[in-house]
Amino acid sequence: MNAPQTPETLSAPHTNAAWHQRRLAATPRGVGVFGDFFIERAKNAEFWDIEGRRFIDFAGGIAVLNTGHVHPKVQAAIAAQLQRFTHSCYQVVPYAEYVSLAERLNAMVPIAGPVKTAFFSTGAEAIENAVKIARAATGRSGVIAFGGAFHGRSLFAVSLTGKVQPYKAGFGPFPPEIYHVPFPCHCSSLDDTKRAIEHLFKADIEPSRVAAIVFEPVQGEGGFNPIQPAAVKWLRELCDQHGILLIADEVQTGFARTGRMFAMEHFGVQPDLMTLAKSLAGGTTLSAVCGRAAVMDGPAPGGLGGTYAGHPLAIAAAHAVIDVMEEERLCERAQRLGDKLLAHLIAQRAVHPRIGDIRGLGAMVANEFVDPKTGAPDADTAKRVQMAALRRGLLLLTCGVHGNVIRYLFPLTVEDAVFDEGLAILDAALAEVLA
Repeated sequence: MNAPQTPETLSAPHTNAAWHQRRLAATPRGVGVFGDFFIERAKNAEFWDIEGRRFIDFAGGIAVLNTGHVHPKVQAAIAAQLQRFTHSCYQVVPYAEYVSLAERLNAMVPIAGPVKTAFFSTGAEAIENAVKIARAATGRSGVIAFGGAFHGRSLFAVSLTGKVQPYKAGFGPFPPEIYHVPFPCHCSSLDDTKRAIEHLFKADIEPSRVAAIVFEPVQGEGGFNPIQPAAVKWLRELCDQHGILLIADEVQTGFARTGRMFAMEHFGVQPDLMTLAKSLAGGTTLSAVCGRAAVMDGPAPGGLGGTYAGHPLAIAAAHAVIDVMEEERLCERAQRLGDKLLAHLIAQRAVHPRIGDIRGLGAMVANEFVDPKTGAPDADTAKRVQMAALRRGLLLLTCGVHGNVIRYLFPLTVEDAVFDEGLAILDAALAEVLA
């Protein structure tokens, strides 16, 4: 029988190395953890570990912190709600703030006509519920997604995800009637996508059985690949032709990251449903499905929800996040910072030919690393640059199907001096690795 834990054993010794060993013993390897250090406190675009080391955060909790760590207005909103009540389960005892937040999102999302919103806790939950809504509204079961996509780790969401390692390996079989086609981004042809869907309709499933097509306006985990604008228009036309619902997964792109409140605003095309999460609630757990009212009303009462769905503390945080984004004009700031980063990376590519494609929409920016002779993806260099930056106190994330992409997810509230310091650290890391 294990010895009982006391307050002393729970907190000491207070070193990264000791806690790292305790983590390895106490938690499963399937929860992959990048850092071998442990956060103690944070402010805006900086955090400090338990040994006092400072880091500049260009990861943002994987796109969750567009308003930064512990923004004062978000912090105050959570603290005020904490004094009122922390839980009632909205489906049992509702609260007005859930409704008013739904009203705000209904007015904000780029969907015309009556719109309704339901809240959940995670992006994967939002995606799964969007599919449930689409199936209920259409009476169909098939779903089409894209290679390189990431829609979450729960079983149905990971079935939609288009990346095997580490997300799908060992977890099958997966639910039926999910189909993947090539994603029409900068490195592929829209004609390839059209031919793949045409073949799908002839060989695997008739269009009258497809409930929805799900896509990310900019693929996140897949490598920060913006979809071709012509592809969005074609998908809308295809869905209209066959009575299929178009679902835009804006879990990572939403809330000012791309220079607009929602990435779909760049394309002039309206989806039927949108999924939101991550920076919606400033680091608290909240997600949403927004969509045309007639579609959203497809499921019967009780078909949607969850014990913690639309949690009061997260709802309060989301109201504050939207206020901050509007008051601090974070869409405009995202565009300015993104343009600055793109120009900086282009200048670095002139010095370092292992930097390959540079791409971005607003502040959703990334660069590839490639073999300059063959153009082959170079995941090893991406990892070495990431670690060289980390040694200097800059936190970066990799992504992409080949793992050769570095993505930049700094808080949009980052101070100019801290942003410039982060770029200087990046330059030093590139110089060390690519010299």
